Amino acid sequence: MLTYVRWYWPNDDLWNYEELDADRWALRHVELRGSDGVFLAAASLAEVLTARDSGTVGAVAEYERRYGVVPEAPLPPPTDALEPALESVSPGEFERLWRDARRQLEQQTGI
Repeated sequence: MLTYVRWYWPNDDLWNYEELDADRWALRHVELRGSDGVFLAAASLAEVLTARDSGTVGAVAEYERRYGVVPEAPLPPPTDALEPALESVSPGEFERLWRDARRQLEQQTGI
């Protein structure tokens, strides 16, 4: 079962949106700068793995330059005192943000 959450990182003024699997690994990740609404990332774990397995030197680096980085560890359990406050978001809200972020990032890189 997938869950969708968001959390705010005040030091960087970033809203982070995650599509999480049952083990709390991010399958898709969106970063949105709070001050101006600019998307900084819209990365997919499946796409990163495809790039890694492509055999092309630098494919992952190119993907990450274009779409950002997917978190490389599961989010901590909800009881962890260091975890930022997570808020649930609907699957529909996440999909809308995902589409908007991908469109913006692809326009920036000329895809």
